[in-house]
Amino acid sequence: MPAILPVEDPGSIDTRPRLLDEIRKVARMRHLSLRTEQAYISWARRYIRFHNKRHPREMGEEEIRAFISHLAVERDITASTQTVALSALLFLYRDVLKKELPYVSNIERAHKPRRLPVVFTRDETKHVLAHLKGTHWLVAGLLYGSGLRLMETLRLRVKDLDFSSAQLIVRDGKGAKDRITMLPSKLMLPLTRHLQRVRLLHEEDLAHGFGEVFLPYALARKYPQAAKQWNWQYIFPAPARSIDPRSGIERRHHLSDKAVQKALKSAIKTAQILKNGSCHTLRHSFATHLLENGYDIRTVQELLGHKDVRTTMIYTHVLNRGGRGVLSPMDG
Repeated sequence: MPAILPVEDPGSIDTRPRLLDEIRKVARMRHLSLRTEQAYISWARRYIRFHNKRHPREMGEEEIRAFISHLAVERDITASTQTVALSALLFLYRDVLKKELPYVSNIERAHKPRRLPVVFTRDETKHVLAHLKGTHWLVAGLLYGSGLRLMETLRLRVKDLDFSSAQLIVRDGKGAKDRITMLPSKLMLPLTRHLQRVRLLHEEDLAHGFGEVFLPYALARKYPQAAKQWNWQYIFPAPARSIDPRSGIERRHHLSDKAVQKALKSAIKTAQILKNGSCHTLRHSFATHLLENGYDIRTVQELLGHKDVRTTMIYTHVLNRGGRGVLSPMDG
């Protein structure tokens, strides 16, 4: 008889706490982000609920296939969401339950449409940036001027900026990789002034008994004083302190990504640009404009931090006007 997960409240799926705690524990040992940890727990809950609260130990490849196919066929989720769900379940079995699974085959896959990235023209980029102010303008400037992802920008620390070499270091980017990219000269003076204000805020926190910042990979234990040192502070701190959901410590986290996204959407609307742009559109524009300037695709690949040059190749499809750069007979 299959094991049934005990629940205290019949109206909810309060799965066996030991299992959820184990997912959290392993996720933190693997240095997964808090968002990834929360997503994996959420998908584990949904998987268990789908199979009438049976314990995952009593299930395997067949049940995973049924759940993932259900998401694609009946729930009509996107291909990327389906991939996250499958990754969460593989993590649950292989990393948490230590149960090896063969390749999960014959899954009904959600269709992933092939779309070109939305790219702003140079004038459109200038108009968007012109409708941003202060910290939001600086963040957007790094998205476009350095080709960063939004979370890469918000997680930058003071030590990651190198003004003398006009470059910055992206630490632990996508795929847990570090990379170096340029620091635009037009941002150097505004960033310097911004950091002066941030330092005053940090000193104020220290005076009130705070000033500690989150450090990854157990660095806080290895370097007990580093969390309060200036060079480790976020370049874009949040306006208020908050409680760390993992440690329970009150500290100042980085600026909310939702606040930046909202400000950029507002700027796009105010600039009367009809494209469905976002923060990532500025990164797309960075790559496209570099290729327009004649830089080779391998260089752009390294600056973006793409693992495969084929990912970077998509920007070559938006370089030329019209169909593959062919001159229309009407214009000839």
